[in-house]
Amino acid sequence: MASTLSSKKAANRLVVEEATTDDNSICNLHPATMEELSIFKGDIVLLKGKRRRTTVCIVVPDETCEEHKLKINKVARSNLRVRIADVVSVHLCPDAKYGRRVSVLPVDDTIEGITGNLFEAYLKPYFVDAYRPLHKGDLFLVRGGMRSVEFKVIEIDPPVDYCIVAGDTEIFCDGEPVKREDEERLDDIGYDDVGGMGKQMNQIRELVELPLRHPQVFKCLGVKPPKGILLYGPPGSGKTLIARAVANETGAFFFCINGPEIMSKMAGESESNLRKAFEEAEKNAPSIIFIDEIDSIAPKRDKTHGEVERRIVSQLLTLMDGMKARAHVIVMGATNRPNSIDPALRRFGRFDREIDIGVPDEVGRLEVLRIHTKNMKLSEDVNLEVVAKDTHGYVGADLAALCTEAALQCIREKMDVIDLEDDTIDAEILNSMAVTNDHLKTALVGTNPSALRETVVEVPNVSWSDVGGLDGVKRELQETVQYPVEHPEKFEKFGMSPSKGVLFYGPPGCGKTLLAKAIANECQANFISIKGPELLTMWFGESEANVREIFDKARQSAPCVLFFDELDSIAMQRGGSVGDAGGAADRVLNQLLTEMEGMNAKKTVFIIGATNRPDIIDSALLRPGRLDQLIYIPLPDEASRHARASIMCPLHPMWEKIPPRASL
Repeated sequence: MASTLSSKKAANRLVVEEATTDDNSICNLHPATMEELSIFKGDIVLLKGKRRRTTVCIVVPDETCEEHKLKINKVARSNLRVRIADVVSVHLCPDAKYGRRVSVLPVDDTIEGITGNLFEAYLKPYFVDAYRPLHKGDLFLVRGGMRSVEFKVIEIDPPVDYCIVAGDTEIFCDGEPVKREDEERLDDIGYDDVGGMGKQMNQIRELVELPLRHPQVFKCLGVKPPKGILLYGPPGSGKTLIARAVANETGAFFFCINGPEIMSKMAGESESNLRKAFEEAEKNAPSIIFIDEIDSIAPKRDKTHGEVERRIVSQLLTLMDGMKARAHVIVMGATNRPNSIDPALRRFGRFDREIDIGVPDEVGRLEVLRIHTKNMKLSEDVNLEVVAKDTHGYVGADLAALCTEAALQCIREKMDVIDLEDDTIDAEILNSMAVTNDHLKTALVGTNPSALRETVVEVPNVSWSDVGGLDGVKRELQETVQYPVEHPEKFEKFGMSPSKGVLFYGPPGCGKTLLAKAIANECQANFISIKGPELLTMWFGESEANVREIFDKARQSAPCVLFFDELDSIAMQRGGSVGDAGGAADRVLNQLLTEMEGMNAKKTVFIIGATNRPDIIDSALLRPGRLDQLIYIPLPDEASRHARASIMCPLHPMWEKIPPRASL
């Protein structure tokens, strides 16, 4: 049976994959696939897609491309009217000849505000010595300066469908720009515009694309396809972007409902708006209904006092239950407060699957940065890998803001040579502008993760060289904190679970906070500093909520060092605090113990407490698994005092006159 199925698929029919290059003219194949199809590196191939669309590309081998798959970028996919996971056929073009003359025109909405010669600025650098193939009627995207311009191939001479642009080919770009009529916009959001969410995107495509494009798979197995997906995560992580990318790539009708917009003061009108949205989606099936900020229209019914909200929740439940099993409509919801949504919505048959769109890791941040900087003019000293490493806790929106701020830094430097009264800016000034590493560093100082703006989160700039003396303490801290962060595989190999926290104790002013900052900097971890008394409030239950919120923030910005200064103010022995607003300190301590117990080993959050009264701290906090390492920070001895003086006083005018072995 398997051989019968495999024989039905011709060898030259390949599955489309996302490209790793932005080059319009290149397609990537695995060397084994090239050998099977008798294609060699640099060959010109004709690709046939949907709606009888064809385009031409140069073949480049790529070991990372799977066999029987083809990597082409968004521009080529748009010309072929195909999407990722569609099938295209590949044919050799032995008859591809050099063109004598090629006529191209820009697309009108991509050159708004651009002045100067398009040929010199865009076309000449794009075609020189590249021997690119062109297909009549195709669009191609040329990146240059801070903008990208789309061109359409209007005419080829001799009159054929495709040709190769050689050194002696004449390129004409004369005439009115082409109006974008039914041409698909190349800046529509696609899967390759979503970075750092590979695992989540695979889950979403499985749950959305299969029911919309191949519902017969579910019918064959006798099960109902999923009806709904709930995306949750911090603001700016890309929930709405993912929904739009899925709609564009599947070709489904996309109906977006912004939660608060459907609310109305007229009785029954809010429910009517919701019904109309679902009716519209069913008429235009296959379709995706996307409800943004769903928590605003579907809060828990037992917690809300408004009758309108309760009726809307009931209406939404009814509509999701009333959708025909094979109506080809998928409902996607997005929220950053999943626990505020009515639990009836979160059962199977309504929102079948909940997907966490979390804060991206370092690799994810690098992907997002590459997407945001692909149209930016970067200088050669920019290292995006270093930027990705330094942006712990940043979501996609924060990284976009970082890139914008870096560009603004570049513009500010040139403001002295830019005259705001002039109609145009000199091309020489524009060409000299590029975002440098210093611009990104300055922007990094001025931005911080949006999810953590209520809490002061920083990567301290204190190093071990700023801490005088205390060599034994430094070594102990490195073994306890730094090694588990930098070498987690060693701990796994020996079956060891690293320490979760340490307690610094000792006289005031001996450097407990400084040591905590230094170890956070050495681990390149975020640093959240909490003054114990700040967590206590007069409102019942709010102090415990503050503790929960702090730990949530720390998990979001992992790897993170959470530093509790004056820990004794919130961690006194239970039962010993009389008249403290109904045992608020005891409840805060219980919450603290619970949070420390529930720390996930995969989330690298390390807790450091500091106190000068270790005798009054509750013993439950000091057991193994919580603050299990107690480190005494002593008064400095003479050698430590000399080390600190050499750090703090070298700029003092009298420093050179003090003898090296003076008694301090």
